[in-house]
Amino acid sequence: MQPPEKPYHISQIAVVVKDIDAAMKTYHELFGWGPWNVYEHVPPKLHDQHLHGNPADFSMIGAECEVQPGLVFELIQPLDGDSIYKEHLARHGEGVQHIALMHHSQEESDAFKKRFQDAGFEMTMGGRIGETIEFYYMDTTPAVHFVAESGSGHAIELTPVRQYPPADATAGTK
Repeated sequence: MQPPEKPYHISQIAVVVKDIDAAMKTYHELFGWGPWNVYEHVPPKLHDQHLHGNPADFSMIGAECEVQPGLVFELIQPLDGDSIYKEHLARHGEGVQHIALMHHSQEESDAFKKRFQDAGFEMTMGGRIGETIEFYYMDTTPAVHFVAESGSGHAIELTPVRQYPPADATAGTK
């Protein structure tokens, strides 16, 4: 496999957790990260899901915060249905599940997908959020020991359902 024309940019590091509220509290207290924007990725906003090449019904809660300019840290708590998140929890417990290399256009996303599929990497899971965001995971673990996520955008571009800590809890702390 030849290197890409320009290096891929890491846009996100994601950790799978069992309890997103406890995890946000811990990361906030240990590292000062936040505020966390919390997103409920459930139908109908979450649609066209697939898992290991078959249609699937899964949902999750995601919490994201920018930890440095251009780098988002994400927590994911799986909800209903089978997913690679639940597979990760069963095999490894909580921890880093994927590193995202997102793109700004559908064309760039499609080129990334084709490049990795042509090189023999399996697309393990994916779907769409709203009308603009496609996400998918390529099993790059045989080569680099992590799953690579890509697609056409991040949830951080959407309106969260809530924040942690709540805005009134942080008033006067700066």
